[in-house]
Amino acid sequence: MSGAAARKTGEQRRRWPLIVVVTLIALAGLIGFTSLAIWQVNRLHWKVALIERVEARVHAAPVPAPGPDDWAGITAESAEYRHVTLRGTFLNDEEVQIYTPADFGPAYWVLTPLRRNDGTVVFVNRGLVPENLRDPATRSAPEGPQTLTGLLRLSEDRGWLFSRDNDPENGQWYRRDIGSITAAKGLENAAPYFVDQEMGTDPRAWPRGGQTVISFRNAHLSYALTWAGLALMVVAAWGLFLWTELRRGR
Repeated sequence: MSGAAARKTGEQRRRWPLIVVVTLIALAGLIGFTSLAIWQVNRLHWKVALIERVEARVHAAPVPAPGPDDWAGITAESAEYRHVTLRGTFLNDEEVQIYTPADFGPAYWVLTPLRRNDGTVVFVNRGLVPENLRDPATRSAPEGPQTLTGLLRLSEDRGWLFSRDNDPENGQWYRRDIGSITAAKGLENAAPYFVDQEMGTDPRAWPRGGQTVISFRNAHLSYALTWAGLALMVVAAWGLFLWTELRRGR
């Protein structure tokens, strides 16, 4: 074998490890970006179904809130955002305030248990109050039998990323975890859901109901296209690299 041929063979052998490494990196990128694109497509289907479900339920005529016989079967797909009606008497001494940021600054959801005629308890999110009205003594409370309508919501059993945990012992609440609240209050026969009360006749009154978010941003299609585009770019870059290396070898 001539010296030139030997050098060429040596260069080819040295290039193959590089080709293998680049191919593995490209494969990892392709799998990763494709997986993210598929995940966003699945999220797109979930978000579209959620939007359609919420739109259909919030504008429907209210129905009685589920009783104990129906509690076990309540899921997000079957019941959340259902337009419901409740009748009963508020247990104002058992009210809790749950911190939440609002457009006007620090605020609190006012959750008050309502005892129905059958003895069961349903927590009602009566709405938002600013920080200076957190103390129940600073505002009036509804007394006597009440009839109200609102949207059925599921208990917030799990917090979001960076969210703080509830501190029942010190009366500090950061999410609407109905199980923890009813346990801390010692309430029995309590529904596993709560109801977001609608806004009353006076839009300036506190607590301010009707604050349920029913419009959801849906950008999953653009995200899916972005990840798919990156996957194609990885394939194109790998193809260009391989073509260049093979041409150089020839």
